[in-house]
Amino acid sequence: MGNAAFKGEGLFMGVDGKKIYTVADIEALPQGERAELIDGEMFVMDCPTFTHQDVLNWINIRIGIYLMEHKGPCKVLPAPFAVYIRDDERNYVEPDITVICDRNKIDEKGCHGAPDWAIEIVSPSSKYMDYVRKLALYETAGMREYWIVDPIQRSITVYDLEHKEGPVLHTFSERIKAGIYEDLYLDFSEFE
Repeated sequence: MGNAAFKGEGLFMGVDGKKIYTVADIEALPQGERAELIDGEMFVMDCPTFTHQDVLNWINIRIGIYLMEHKGPCKVLPAPFAVYIRDDERNYVEPDITVICDRNKIDEKGCHGAPDWAIEIVSPSSKYMDYVRKLALYETAGMREYWIVDPIQRSITVYDLEHKEGPVLHTFSERIKAGIYEDLYLDFSEFE
């Protein structure tokens, strides 16, 4: 069991005595409460702000229009959408925006395995999670591209995980190419 030891009644304990959470714990949360798991550690999610949702909506619409016009296999889905990133019991995330091109990974519960592209809209309370924990998870899980959008700093950090390139820092005054597509650009100067 790796670094966890079984402690009866379905409870896993780490070597440091902390509980190892599973997807079953996420599914048992009260209605409306959301959390993510990284290597069995649970992170309760804050309610998003207006700015967070405004940026998320703007990006999601632009990617969605591109995908509809190009009629490819990819789907774009905004949070909340379950991503069983390693398709195991100890890792579960809800990226703000998820792009999945392998439809075999999608079922009614969510995405099983790494999506092709994830975008997180960072807040002051989620910086460590987005820039460190999720970056490491996404990289090792096989995600192709990862963007972190910071509406306060008006910046976009792009990681080309497929080619192990990045980070490349952009600003909201730039037109940024999505690496997984030949001709998709998001012009953040249009965001108001």
